[in-house]
Amino acid sequence: MYEYFKKILGNKLVRPERVGLLFEEIHLKKFFAYYKVDCVFDVGANTGQYATMLRKQVGYTGNIISFEPMPRAAEVLRKKAEGDPQWYVEEMALDEVSGTAVFNVMKSDQFSSLHLPSEKEVAIFKNNNVVVNQISVQTRTLGEMFEKYKKIFSFTHSFLKMDTQGNDIMIAKGSEDYLKNFVGLQSELSIKKIYKNTSNYSETIEYYISQNFELSALVPNNEGHFPHLVEIDCIMHNTLFRV
Repeated sequence: MYEYFKKILGNKLVRPERVGLLFEEIHLKKFFAYYKVDCVFDVGANTGQYATMLRKQVGYTGNIISFEPMPRAAEVLRKKAEGDPQWYVEEMALDEVSGTAVFNVMKSDQFSSLHLPSEKEVAIFKNNNVVVNQISVQTRTLGEMFEKYKKIFSFTHSFLKMDTQGNDIMIAKGSEDYLKNFVGLQSELSIKKIYKNTSNYSETIEYYISQNFELSALVPNNEGHFPHLVEIDCIMHNTLFRV
């Protein structure tokens, strides 16, 4: 691993908290190039951190569709996307079914979710993962959005990123027939559940494997909580897809 980073970075210094993120960026750069990714579904975009990372660190220049149900976060997204003609913003939540749902806005908005918080397995987020407001949001399925943007972009190598605070697997199950169209996916996995009525990491991984995805990488997404490992991201590739 040392030699790998040395080859990439040379003599550049990297802050310790950036190491996990750096691995994610390097891996995605290789993944996107190998699979010739031409459209990213950025589900659970918050204020655009992931899309910005794809543009600035990964060097991805193709289409991005960011989905974010919180009005305040969606407004920030739209402002960031103004100068980027290939970055589109949808103010909605993706879910298992279309309609409306109650969305829980947390004290720290990155924890906001369709699910209620839980402190049963871990309590380190109890001050931030607490409901301060509940709003009604529009929900659509991944399949509906895939059909909509497939007609617009005619993409052939799409990638699915989900960071929906406990709802990733519900989105996937709600549009199971469409998963085979993605060359890969990135999904948040709960090692310790911080939301009620959600799946843990082993259940989620097993489901993706049942849909013909295979692990490509595991990357940390909550630096600074040592010695706890609460959540990680998995990056998976579609074994049915031929480059």
